[in-house]
Amino acid sequence: MDTLLHTPTSMAKRPCSFPSSPSPSPNPNMNNQLDNLLRAFLNLADSPSLSIDHSFEHLLESSPCDADKSLLIDRALKLGSFLLEAGKRSARKRSSVHNSLTWALPPDLTIKVLSMLDTQSLCYAAATCSMFYKCAMDPLCYANIDLTTVVPKVNNAVVSTMIQRAGKALLSLKLGIVPGPIMSRGSCQPMVYGIQNAVEVSNFSWNDKKTRQGKESSILSRSCLNPLSGDGGAAGAVLRGLHLYNIERIDNTSLCGALSACPSLLDLEIIGLHVELRQTLVSVSMNCPLIERLFFESSKTGRDDSLKSPTCVELVNNCPNLTSLALRGFKLYDYKLRILVKICIPLQGFRKLKYVDFSTSYSITGSFLRNLGGNIGGSLLEVMILRDCIHLKELEVARLLTSVLAGDFKYLQHLDISNREGLAAAGDSYGRCYISSIIPMKQVLEERPEICLLAEFPSEGSFIDISQMSDSDLNSEVSLSSLLSSIASDGSSFMYTSESNYSSDQTSGNEDGRDSGYVVCEESSDEYDYLLG
Repeated sequence: MDTLLHTPTSMAKRPCSFPSSPSPSPNPNMNNQLDNLLRAFLNLADSPSLSIDHSFEHLLESSPCDADKSLLIDRALKLGSFLLEAGKRSARKRSSVHNSLTWALPPDLTIKVLSMLDTQSLCYAAATCSMFYKCAMDPLCYANIDLTTVVPKVNNAVVSTMIQRAGKALLSLKLGIVPGPIMSRGSCQPMVYGIQNAVEVSNFSWNDKKTRQGKESSILSRSCLNPLSGDGGAAGAVLRGLHLYNIERIDNTSLCGALSACPSLLDLEIIGLHVELRQTLVSVSMNCPLIERLFFESSKTGRDDSLKSPTCVELVNNCPNLTSLALRGFKLYDYKLRILVKICIPLQGFRKLKYVDFSTSYSITGSFLRNLGGNIGGSLLEVMILRDCIHLKELEVARLLTSVLAGDFKYLQHLDISNREGLAAAGDSYGRCYISSIIPMKQVLEERPEICLLAEFPSEGSFIDISQMSDSDLNSEVSLSSLLSSIASDGSSFMYTSESNYSSDQTSGNEDGRDSGYVVCEESSDEYDYLLG
Protein backbone atom coordinates (compact mmCIF):
# COMPACT_ATOMS: atom_id res chain seq x y z
CA MET A 1 0.00 0.00 0.00
CA ASP A 2 2.81 2.43 1.00
CA THR A 3 4.70 1.57 -2.15
CA LEU A 4 1.70 2.41 -4.29
CA LEU A 5 1.20 5.70 -2.46
CA HIS A 6 4.81 6.87 -2.74
CA THR A 7 5.69 5.83 -6.25
CA PRO A 8 2.72 7.15 -8.23
CA THR A 9 4.86 9.29 -10.54
CA SER A 10 6.47 6.39 -12.29
CA MET A 11 3.11 4.63 -12.46
CA ALA A 12 1.37 7.59 -13.98
CA LYS A 13 3.97 7.95 -16.70
CA ARG A 14 3.95 4.34 -17.76
CA PRO A 15 2.28 4.16 -21.17
CA CYS A 16 1.23 0.58 -20.59
CA SER A 17 -1.27 1.72 -17.98
CA PHE A 18 -3.23 3.71 -20.57
CA PRO A 19 -2.71 2.00 -23.92
CA SER A 20 -4.08 3.91 -26.88
CA SER A 21 -5.10 0.68 -28.54
CA PRO A 22 -5.09 -2.89 -27.24
CA SER A 23 -2.49 -5.25 -28.58
CA PRO A 24 -3.83 -7.87 -31.00
CA SER A 25 -2.21 -10.67 -29.00
CA PRO A 26 -1.42 -9.41 -25.46
CA ASN A 27 1.41 -10.94 -23.46
CA PRO A 28 0.02 -13.18 -20.68
CA ASN A 29 2.68 -11.98 -18.28
CA MET A 30 1.77 -8.36 -18.99
CA ASN A 31 -1.90 -9.15 -18.38
CA ASN A 32 -1.05 -10.74 -15.06
CA GLN A 33 0.99 -7.71 -14.08
CA LEU A 34 -1.89 -5.41 -15.07
CA ASP A 35 -4.36 -7.52 -13.09
CA ASN A 36 -2.16 -7.40 -10.02
CA LEU A 37 -1.65 -3.68 -10.43
CA LEU A 38 -5.40 -3.08 -10.81
CA ARG A 39 -6.13 -5.25 -7.78
CA ALA A 40 -3.66 -3.26 -5.70
CA PHE A 41 -5.11 -0.03 -7.09
CA LEU A 42 -8.65 -1.08 -6.18
CA ASN A 43 -7.52 -1.79 -2.64
CA LEU A 44 -7.07 1.97 -2.34
CA ALA A 45 -10.84 2.22 -2.15
CA ASP A 46 -10.54 1.25 1.51
CA SER A 47 -8.13 4.12 2.16
CA PRO A 48 -9.39 7.47 3.47
CA SER A 49 -10.26 9.80 0.64
CA LEU A 50 -8.08 12.49 2.19
CA SER A 51 -4.93 10.37 1.84
CA ILE A 52 -5.74 9.70 -1.82
CA ASP A 53 -6.20 13.43 -2.39
CA HIS A 54 -2.86 14.16 -0.76
CA SER A 55 -1.14 11.50 -2.82
CA PHE A 56 -2.59 12.85 -6.04
CA GLU A 57 -1.60 16.42 -5.10
CA HIS A 58 1.92 15.20 -4.32
CA LEU A 59 2.04 13.52 -7.70
CA LEU A 60 1.01 16.72 -9.42
CA GLU A 61 3.58 18.79 -7.51
CA SER A 62 6.34 16.41 -8.53
CA SER A 63 5.54 16.93 -12.20
CA PRO A 64 8.05 19.23 -13.91
CA CYS A 65 5.64 21.29 -16.02
CA ASP A 66 1.99 22.23 -16.44
CA ALA A 67 1.61 20.01 -19.50
CA ASP A 68 2.51 16.95 -17.43
CA LYS A 69 0.12 18.03 -14.70
CA SER A 70 -2.71 18.42 -17.19
CA LEU A 71 -1.88 15.02 -18.66
CA LEU A 72 -2.02 13.41 -15.21
CA ILE A 73 -5.38 14.97 -14.49
CA ASP A 74 -6.80 13.82 -17.84
CA ARG A 75 -5.50 10.31 -17.29
CA ALA A 76 -6.96 10.22 -13.77
CA LEU A 77 -10.37 11.26 -15.11
CA LYS A 78 -10.12 8.78 -17.97
CA LEU A 79 -9.10 5.93 -15.71
CA GLY A 80 -11.89 6.80 -13.29
CA SER A 81 -14.38 6.81 -16.15
CA PHE A 82 -13.13 3.42 -17.39
CA LEU A 83 -13.40 1.92 -13.92
CA LEU A 84 -16.86 3.41 -13.38
CA GLU A 85 -18.23 1.97 -16.64
CA ALA A 86 -16.56 -1.38 -16.02
CA GLY A 87 -18.07 -1.49 -12.55
CA LYS A 88 -21.55 -0.65 -13.79
CA ARG A 89 -21.32 -3.17 -16.60
CA SER A 90 -20.20 -5.93 -14.25
CA ALA A 91 -22.93 -5.01 -11.76
CA ARG A 92 -25.55 -5.31 -14.49
CA LYS A 93 -24.22 -8.70 -15.53
CA ARG A 94 -24.27 -9.94 -11.96
CA SER A 95 -27.78 -8.56 -11.42
CA SER A 96 -28.96 -10.23 -14.58
CA VAL A 97 -27.51 -13.55 -13.48
CA HIS A 98 -29.02 -13.05 -10.04
CA ASN A 99 -32.43 -12.20 -11.54
CA SER A 100 -32.27 -15.22 -13.80
CA LEU A 101 -31.58 -17.47 -10.84
CA THR A 102 -34.11 -15.92 -8.47
CA TRP A 103 -36.89 -15.01 -10.96
CA ALA A 104 -39.58 -17.60 -10.44
CA LEU A 105 -40.96 -17.69 -13.99
CA PRO A 106 -39.39 -19.29 -17.04
CA PRO A 107 -38.78 -17.07 -20.08
CA ASP A 108 -41.98 -18.09 -21.89
CA LEU A 109 -44.16 -17.15 -18.93
CA THR A 110 -42.18 -13.96 -18.37
CA ILE A 111 -42.88 -12.98 -21.96
CA LYS A 112 -46.55 -13.78 -21.40
CA VAL A 113 -46.66 -11.49 -18.35
CA LEU A 114 -44.84 -8.67 -20.16
CA SER A 115 -47.21 -8.98 -23.10
CA MET A 116 -50.06 -8.04 -20.75
CA LEU A 117 -48.50 -4.66 -19.96
CA ASP A 118 -49.36 -1.49 -21.81
CA THR A 119 -46.68 -0.21 -24.16
CA GLN A 120 -45.25 2.42 -21.81
CA SER A 121 -45.05 0.03 -18.86
CA LEU A 122 -43.37 -2.53 -21.13
CA CYS A 123 -40.65 -0.01 -21.99
CA TYR A 124 -40.12 0.75 -18.30
CA ALA A 125 -39.83 -2.96 -17.50
CA ALA A 126 -37.35 -3.50 -20.34
CA ALA A 127 -35.11 -0.80 -18.87
CA THR A 128 -34.81 -2.45 -15.46
CA CYS A 129 -32.40 -5.29 -16.31
CA SER A 130 -31.00 -7.19 -19.25
CA MET A 131 -33.11 -10.26 -18.49
CA PHE A 132 -36.35 -8.29 -18.79
CA TYR A 133 -34.95 -6.47 -21.81
CA LYS A 134 -34.33 -9.74 -23.65
CA CYS A 135 -37.82 -10.99 -22.80
CA ALA A 136 -39.37 -7.64 -23.74
CA MET A 137 -37.88 -7.88 -27.24
CA ASP A 138 -40.12 -10.84 -28.04
CA PRO A 139 -42.69 -9.95 -30.75
CA LEU A 140 -45.56 -11.17 -28.55
CA CYS A 141 -44.91 -8.28 -26.17
CA TYR A 142 -45.82 -5.86 -28.96
CA ALA A 143 -48.96 -7.57 -30.16
CA ASN A 144 -51.09 -4.69 -28.81
CA ILE A 145 -49.30 -1.37 -29.30
CA ASP A 146 -50.77 1.68 -27.59
CA LEU A 147 -48.87 4.89 -28.32
CA THR A 148 -51.66 7.35 -27.52
CA THR A 149 -50.58 10.39 -25.53
CA VAL A 150 -52.07 13.58 -24.13
CA VAL A 151 -49.41 15.73 -25.81
CA PRO A 152 -47.42 15.06 -29.02
CA LYS A 153 -44.35 13.06 -28.04
CA VAL A 154 -44.42 10.05 -30.36
CA ASN A 155 -42.84 10.29 -33.81
CA ASN A 156 -42.75 8.08 -36.90
CA ALA A 157 -39.50 6.43 -35.81
CA VAL A 158 -41.07 5.18 -32.57
CA VAL A 159 -44.08 3.80 -34.44
CA SER A 160 -41.85 2.09 -36.99
CA THR A 161 -39.67 0.52 -34.28
CA MET A 162 -42.65 -0.85 -32.38
CA ILE A 163 -44.28 -2.30 -35.49
CA GLN A 164 -41.00 -3.90 -36.57
CA ARG A 165 -40.62 -5.50 -33.15
CA ALA A 166 -44.16 -6.88 -33.36
CA GLY A 167 -43.82 -8.18 -36.90
CA LYS A 168 -46.39 -10.84 -37.69
CA ALA A 169 -47.57 -10.85 -34.06
CA LEU A 170 -49.19 -7.40 -34.33
CA LEU A 171 -52.88 -7.47 -33.39
CA SER A 172 -53.81 -3.88 -32.54
CA LEU A 173 -52.35 -0.41 -32.96
CA LYS A 174 -53.44 2.83 -31.26
CA LEU A 175 -51.90 6.16 -32.23
CA GLY A 176 -52.55 9.84 -31.69
CA ILE A 177 -53.60 12.41 -29.13
CA VAL A 178 -56.34 11.50 -26.68
CA PRO A 179 -57.61 14.34 -24.42
CA GLY A 180 -58.60 11.95 -21.63
CA PRO A 181 -59.36 8.32 -20.86
CA ILE A 182 -60.72 6.28 -23.77
CA MET A 183 -64.47 6.52 -23.56
CA SER A 184 -66.49 3.48 -22.68
CA ARG A 185 -69.08 1.84 -24.87
CA GLY A 186 -72.19 3.99 -25.00
CA SER A 187 -70.39 7.19 -24.04
CA CYS A 188 -71.18 10.39 -25.92
CA GLN A 189 -68.08 12.33 -24.91
CA PRO A 190 -66.52 14.00 -27.98
CA MET A 191 -62.90 13.08 -28.53
CA VAL A 192 -62.02 15.34 -31.44
CA TYR A 193 -59.00 17.26 -30.21
CA GLY A 194 -56.36 19.32 -31.96
CA ILE A 195 -52.65 19.34 -31.28
CA GLN A 196 -52.86 23.00 -30.33
CA ASN A 197 -55.47 22.11 -27.67
CA ALA A 198 -53.19 19.47 -26.20
CA VAL A 199 -50.34 21.97 -26.07
CA GLU A 200 -52.43 24.56 -24.26
CA VAL A 201 -53.84 22.14 -21.72
CA SER A 202 -50.54 20.54 -20.78
CA ASN A 203 -48.27 23.61 -20.98
CA PHE A 204 -46.32 21.68 -23.58
CA SER A 205 -43.99 23.93 -25.55
CA TRP A 206 -44.90 24.20 -29.21
CA ASN A 207 -41.18 24.58 -29.98
CA ASP A 208 -40.59 21.10 -28.58
CA LYS A 209 -42.44 19.68 -31.55
CA LYS A 210 -40.26 21.34 -34.16
CA THR A 211 -37.59 19.29 -35.82
CA ARG A 212 -34.19 20.03 -34.39
CA GLN A 213 -30.83 19.03 -35.77
CA GLY A 214 -30.28 15.39 -34.81
CA LYS A 215 -33.75 15.09 -33.30
CA GLU A 216 -36.85 14.02 -35.17
CA SER A 217 -40.13 15.91 -34.76
CA SER A 218 -42.53 14.54 -32.15
CA ILE A 219 -45.50 14.93 -34.49
CA LEU A 220 -46.83 11.96 -36.40
CA SER A 221 -46.83 12.64 -40.13
CA ARG A 222 -48.94 11.27 -42.96
CA SER A 223 -46.44 8.44 -43.40
CA CYS A 224 -46.68 7.16 -39.83
CA LEU A 225 -48.74 4.15 -40.98
CA ASN A 226 -46.36 3.14 -43.78
CA PRO A 227 -44.70 0.40 -41.67
CA LEU A 228 -47.97 -1.56 -41.92
CA SER A 229 -47.20 -2.01 -45.61
CA GLY A 230 -43.50 -2.69 -45.13
CA ASP A 231 -41.87 -6.10 -45.36
CA GLY A 232 -44.45 -7.26 -47.84
CA GLY A 233 -47.32 -6.06 -45.64
CA ALA A 234 -46.57 -8.67 -42.96
CA ALA A 235 -47.63 -6.46 -40.03
CA GLY A 236 -50.77 -5.08 -41.66
CA ALA A 237 -51.90 -8.50 -42.87
CA VAL A 238 -52.55 -9.73 -39.32
CA LEU A 239 -53.72 -6.45 -37.75
CA ARG A 240 -57.12 -6.77 -36.06
CA GLY A 241 -57.59 -3.35 -34.47
CA LEU A 242 -56.59 0.15 -35.63
CA HIS A 243 -57.43 3.25 -33.55
CA LEU A 244 -56.34 6.69 -34.76
CA TYR A 245 -56.94 9.84 -32.72
CA ASN A 246 -56.51 13.44 -33.83
CA ILE A 247 -53.49 12.94 -36.09
CA GLU A 248 -53.80 16.13 -38.10
CA ARG A 249 -51.42 15.21 -40.91
CA ILE A 250 -53.06 11.96 -41.96
CA ASP A 251 -55.08 12.54 -45.15
CA ASN A 252 -57.35 10.44 -47.36
CA THR A 253 -54.48 8.97 -49.36
CA SER A 254 -52.40 7.86 -46.37
CA LEU A 255 -55.38 6.40 -44.51
CA CYS A 256 -56.71 4.50 -47.51
CA GLY A 257 -53.20 3.21 -48.20
CA ALA A 258 -52.97 1.88 -44.66
CA LEU A 259 -56.41 0.24 -44.85
CA SER A 260 -55.43 -1.48 -48.08
CA ALA A 261 -52.71 -3.29 -46.11
CA CYS A 262 -55.13 -4.51 -43.40
CA PRO A 263 -57.40 -7.20 -44.89
CA SER A 264 -57.99 -8.85 -41.50
CA LEU A 265 -59.11 -5.68 -39.69
CA LEU A 266 -62.00 -6.21 -37.26
CA ASP A 267 -62.03 -2.95 -35.28
CA LEU A 268 -61.50 0.51 -36.81
CA GLU A 269 -61.77 3.71 -34.77
CA ILE A 270 -61.11 7.09 -36.40
CA ILE A 271 -61.48 10.32 -34.45
CA GLY A 272 -60.54 13.83 -35.48
CA LEU A 273 -58.73 12.96 -38.71
CA HIS A 274 -59.06 15.26 -41.70
CA VAL A 275 -60.39 12.53 -43.96
CA GLU A 276 -63.59 12.22 -45.93
CA LEU A 277 -66.36 9.88 -44.83
CA ARG A 278 -67.17 8.57 -48.28
CA GLN A 279 -63.58 7.76 -49.27
CA THR A 280 -62.94 6.09 -45.93
CA LEU A 281 -66.03 3.89 -46.16
CA VAL A 282 -65.19 2.98 -49.76
CA SER A 283 -61.72 1.89 -48.63
CA VAL A 284 -63.18 -0.10 -45.73
CA SER A 285 -65.68 -1.88 -47.95
CA MET A 286 -62.98 -2.71 -50.50
CA ASN A 287 -60.21 -3.81 -48.14
CA CYS A 288 -61.71 -4.85 -44.79
CA PRO A 289 -64.45 -7.44 -45.41
CA LEU A 290 -64.16 -8.93 -41.92
CA ILE A 291 -64.70 -5.70 -40.01
CA GLU A 292 -67.05 -5.93 -37.02
CA ARG A 293 -66.75 -2.50 -35.40
CA LEU A 294 -66.53 0.87 -37.14
CA PHE A 295 -66.34 4.08 -35.11
CA PHE A 296 -65.85 7.30 -37.06
CA GLU A 297 -66.11 10.79 -35.53
CA SER A 298 -65.78 13.77 -37.83
CA SER A 299 -63.27 16.53 -37.24
CA LYS A 300 -65.67 18.98 -38.91
CA THR A 301 -69.02 18.52 -37.24
CA GLY A 302 -71.91 18.80 -39.68
CA ARG A 303 -69.82 19.79 -42.69
CA ASP A 304 -68.96 16.40 -44.19
CA ASP A 305 -71.79 15.68 -46.63
CA SER A 306 -69.81 13.26 -48.79
CA LEU A 307 -71.66 10.01 -48.03
CA LYS A 308 -73.67 8.65 -50.97
CA SER A 309 -76.18 5.80 -51.17
CA PRO A 310 -73.97 3.64 -53.45
CA THR A 311 -71.28 3.81 -50.77
CA CYS A 312 -73.76 2.63 -48.15
CA VAL A 313 -74.84 -0.28 -50.36
CA GLU A 314 -71.24 -1.35 -51.01
CA LEU A 315 -70.45 -1.20 -47.30
CA VAL A 316 -73.47 -3.34 -46.43
CA ASN A 317 -72.76 -5.90 -49.14
CA ASN A 318 -69.01 -6.16 -48.56
CA CYS A 319 -68.92 -6.01 -44.74
CA PRO A 320 -71.74 -8.29 -43.54
CA ASN A 321 -70.17 -8.96 -40.13
CA LEU A 322 -70.50 -5.39 -38.84
CA THR A 323 -72.10 -5.39 -35.37
CA SER A 324 -71.17 -1.89 -34.16
CA LEU A 325 -71.51 1.28 -36.25
CA ALA A 326 -70.85 4.83 -35.08
CA LEU A 327 -70.89 7.79 -37.47
CA ARG A 328 -70.71 10.91 -35.31
CA GLY A 329 -70.76 14.51 -36.40
CA PHE A 330 -71.51 13.91 -40.08
CA LYS A 331 -74.27 15.31 -42.23
CA LEU A 332 -76.41 12.23 -42.68
CA TYR A 333 -79.86 11.69 -44.15
CA ASP A 334 -82.48 9.23 -43.02
CA TYR A 335 -82.80 7.46 -46.36
CA LYS A 336 -79.08 6.61 -46.25
CA LEU A 337 -79.33 5.30 -42.72
CA ARG A 338 -82.18 3.01 -43.78
CA ILE A 339 -79.78 1.28 -46.13
CA LEU A 340 -77.46 0.59 -43.20
CA VAL A 341 -79.92 -0.49 -40.51
CA LYS A 342 -82.89 -2.03 -42.35
CA ILE A 343 -83.25 -5.33 -44.13
CA CYS A 344 -85.55 -5.21 -47.11
CA ILE A 345 -85.61 -5.95 -50.82
CA PRO A 346 -83.46 -4.98 -52.68
CA LEU A 347 -81.44 -3.74 -49.70
CA GLN A 348 -79.65 -6.00 -47.27
CA GLY A 349 -78.89 -4.02 -44.12
CA PHE A 350 -76.38 -5.11 -41.53
CA ARG A 351 -78.08 -8.22 -40.17
CA LYS A 352 -75.83 -8.47 -37.09
CA LEU A 353 -75.97 -4.83 -36.05
CA LYS A 354 -76.20 -4.39 -32.26
CA TYR A 355 -74.79 -0.92 -31.66
CA VAL A 356 -75.49 2.34 -33.52
CA ASP A 357 -74.33 5.84 -32.63
CA PHE A 358 -75.23 8.81 -34.81
CA SER A 359 -74.61 11.48 -32.15
CA THR A 360 -74.17 15.11 -33.22
CA SER A 361 -75.09 14.22 -36.79
CA TYR A 362 -77.00 16.79 -38.78
CA SER A 363 -80.14 16.27 -40.87
CA ILE A 364 -81.34 13.13 -39.08
CA THR A 365 -85.05 13.51 -38.32
CA GLY A 366 -85.57 9.97 -37.09
CA SER A 367 -87.74 8.76 -39.96
CA PHE A 368 -85.29 5.91 -40.54
CA LEU A 369 -86.54 4.50 -37.22
CA ARG A 370 -90.00 3.78 -38.58
CA ASN A 371 -90.86 0.08 -38.52
CA LEU A 372 -87.36 -0.60 -37.21
CA GLY A 373 -86.85 -3.24 -34.54
CA GLY A 374 -88.97 -5.97 -36.09
CA ASN A 375 -88.44 -8.41 -38.92
CA ILE A 376 -87.22 -5.80 -41.38
CA GLY A 377 -84.10 -4.95 -39.42
CA GLY A 378 -82.74 -3.60 -36.17
CA SER A 379 -84.20 -6.39 -34.06
CA LEU A 380 -80.79 -7.17 -32.53
CA LEU A 381 -80.00 -3.59 -31.53
CA GLU A 382 -78.78 -3.29 -27.94
CA VAL A 383 -77.49 0.29 -27.96
CA MET A 384 -78.91 3.25 -29.88
CA ILE A 385 -77.43 6.73 -29.39
CA LEU A 386 -79.01 9.73 -31.09
CA ARG A 387 -77.65 12.39 -28.78
CA ASP A 388 -77.60 16.02 -29.98
CA CYS A 389 -79.01 15.22 -33.41
CA ILE A 390 -80.35 18.72 -33.89
CA HIS A 391 -83.15 17.80 -36.31
CA LEU A 392 -84.39 14.72 -34.46
CA LYS A 393 -88.20 14.99 -34.26
CA GLU A 394 -90.29 14.55 -31.17
CA LEU A 395 -92.84 12.62 -33.21
CA GLU A 396 -90.28 10.11 -34.49
CA VAL A 397 -88.98 9.51 -30.97
CA ALA A 398 -92.57 8.94 -29.83
CA ARG A 399 -93.04 6.40 -32.61
CA LEU A 400 -89.83 4.66 -31.59
CA LEU A 401 -90.80 4.30 -27.93
CA THR A 402 -94.30 3.21 -28.88
CA SER A 403 -92.80 0.39 -30.94
CA VAL A 404 -90.68 -0.56 -27.91
CA LEU A 405 -93.86 -0.83 -25.86
CA ALA A 406 -95.39 -2.92 -28.63
CA GLY A 407 -92.67 -5.54 -28.21
CA ASP A 408 -90.08 -4.49 -30.76
CA PHE A 409 -86.39 -4.02 -29.89
CA LYS A 410 -86.39 -7.00 -27.57
CA TYR A 411 -82.66 -6.72 -26.89
CA LEU A 412 -82.46 -2.94 -26.43
CA GLN A 413 -80.52 -1.96 -23.30
CA HIS A 414 -79.43 1.63 -23.88
CA LEU A 415 -81.25 4.48 -25.66
CA ASP A 416 -80.05 8.09 -25.65
CA ILE A 417 -82.28 10.80 -27.17
CA SER A 418 -80.77 13.70 -25.22
CA ASN A 419 -80.43 17.00 -27.01
CA ARG A 420 -78.88 20.23 -25.83
CA GLU A 421 -81.34 22.16 -28.00
CA GLY A 422 -84.39 20.01 -27.42
CA LEU A 423 -86.23 17.89 -29.95
CA ALA A 424 -87.90 19.28 -33.04
CA ALA A 425 -91.50 19.83 -31.90
CA ALA A 426 -94.33 17.93 -33.57
CA GLY A 427 -96.45 20.10 -35.84
CA ASP A 428 -94.08 23.08 -35.56
CA SER A 429 -91.04 23.02 -37.78
CA TYR A 430 -89.50 25.94 -35.89
CA GLY A 431 -90.42 24.87 -32.36
CA ARG A 432 -88.35 22.95 -29.87
CA CYS A 433 -89.63 20.39 -27.38
CA TYR A 434 -88.12 20.04 -23.92
CA ILE A 435 -90.79 18.11 -22.00
CA SER A 436 -92.95 16.02 -24.29
CA SER A 437 -96.47 14.86 -23.58
CA ILE A 438 -96.52 12.38 -26.46
CA ILE A 439 -93.31 10.46 -25.74
CA PRO A 440 -94.16 7.49 -23.46
CA MET A 441 -90.96 7.51 -21.46
CA LYS A 442 -92.40 6.51 -18.09
CA GLN A 443 -94.32 3.62 -19.61
CA VAL A 444 -91.15 2.36 -21.27
CA LEU A 445 -89.22 2.49 -18.01
CA GLU A 446 -92.04 0.70 -16.20
CA GLU A 447 -92.57 -2.03 -18.77
CA ARG A 448 -88.95 -2.35 -19.89
CA PRO A 449 -86.92 -1.62 -16.72
CA GLU A 450 -83.80 -3.18 -18.26
CA ILE A 451 -83.52 -0.24 -20.68
CA CYS A 452 -81.32 2.70 -19.75
CA LEU A 453 -83.23 5.64 -21.25
CA LEU A 454 -81.40 8.98 -21.33
CA ALA A 455 -83.40 12.11 -22.14
CA GLU A 456 -81.42 15.17 -21.05
CA PHE A 457 -82.54 18.56 -22.35
CA PRO A 458 -81.64 22.23 -21.71
CA SER A 459 -82.94 24.65 -19.08
CA GLU A 460 -86.62 24.22 -19.83
CA GLY A 461 -86.12 20.53 -19.25
CA SER A 462 -82.49 20.04 -18.33
CA PHE A 463 -83.17 16.49 -17.26
CA ILE A 464 -86.60 14.94 -17.52
CA ASP A 465 -87.56 13.66 -14.08
CA ILE A 466 -90.37 11.31 -14.95
CA SER A 467 -91.51 11.02 -11.36
CA GLN A 468 -92.40 14.73 -11.35
CA MET A 469 -94.44 14.68 -14.55
CA SER A 470 -98.20 15.13 -14.23
CA ASP A 471 -100.67 12.34 -15.01
CA SER A 472 -101.95 14.26 -18.00
CA ASP A 473 -98.44 14.48 -19.40
CA LEU A 474 -97.93 10.76 -18.87
CA ASN A 475 -101.03 9.78 -20.80
CA SER A 476 -98.82 9.68 -23.85
CA GLU A 477 -100.37 6.76 -25.67
CA VAL A 478 -103.69 8.63 -25.97
CA SER A 479 -101.93 11.87 -26.89
CA LEU A 480 -99.77 10.13 -29.45
CA SER A 481 -102.70 8.28 -30.99
CA SER A 482 -104.79 11.42 -31.28
CA LEU A 483 -101.87 13.36 -32.74
CA LEU A 484 -101.12 10.68 -35.32
CA SER A 485 -104.80 10.43 -36.23
CA SER A 486 -105.17 14.17 -36.70
CA ILE A 487 -102.02 14.34 -38.79
CA ALA A 488 -103.06 11.36 -40.91
CA SER A 489 -106.50 12.88 -41.57
CA ASP A 490 -104.79 16.02 -42.74
CA GLY A 491 -102.71 14.20 -45.32
CA SER A 492 -99.00 13.52 -44.78
CA SER A 493 -97.85 16.90 -43.55
CA PHE A 494 -95.42 15.40 -41.02
CA MET A 495 -93.80 13.31 -43.69
CA TYR A 496 -92.70 16.26 -45.78
CA THR A 497 -91.95 18.86 -43.15
CA SER A 498 -89.22 21.20 -44.31
CA GLU A 499 -86.82 22.07 -41.52
CA SER A 500 -84.25 24.40 -42.92
CA ASN A 501 -84.31 26.29 -39.65
CA TYR A 502 -81.67 26.59 -36.89
CA SER A 503 -78.96 27.57 -39.35
CA SER A 504 -78.39 27.74 -43.05
CA ASP A 505 -75.84 24.95 -42.76
CA GLN A 506 -78.10 22.56 -40.89
CA THR A 507 -80.31 21.17 -43.63
CA SER A 508 -82.81 18.87 -41.96
CA GLY A 509 -84.68 15.78 -42.93
CA ASN A 510 -83.98 13.86 -46.08
CA GLU A 511 -82.09 15.60 -48.84
CA ASP A 512 -84.35 17.88 -50.87
CA GLY A 513 -87.15 17.11 -48.42
CA ARG A 514 -87.67 13.62 -49.83
CA ASP A 515 -89.23 11.31 -47.28
CA SER A 516 -92.16 9.20 -48.33
CA GLY A 517 -93.51 8.14 -44.99
CA TYR A 518 -94.18 4.52 -44.11
CA VAL A 519 -92.72 2.86 -47.20
CA VAL A 520 -89.94 0.64 -45.87
CA CYS A 521 -87.42 1.36 -48.59
CA GLU A 522 -88.37 4.88 -49.51
CA GLU A 523 -85.66 6.67 -51.48
CA SER A 524 -85.40 9.58 -53.83
CA SER A 525 -86.03 8.55 -57.43
CA ASP A 526 -82.39 8.68 -58.54
CA GLU A 527 -81.14 6.78 -55.48
CA TYR A 528 -83.84 4.14 -55.83
CA ASP A 529 -83.14 3.70 -59.54
CA TYR A 530 -79.50 3.07 -58.67
CA LEU A 531 -80.42 0.46 -56.08
CA LEU A 532 -82.73 -1.38 -58.44
CA GLY A 533 -80.18 -1.23 -61.23
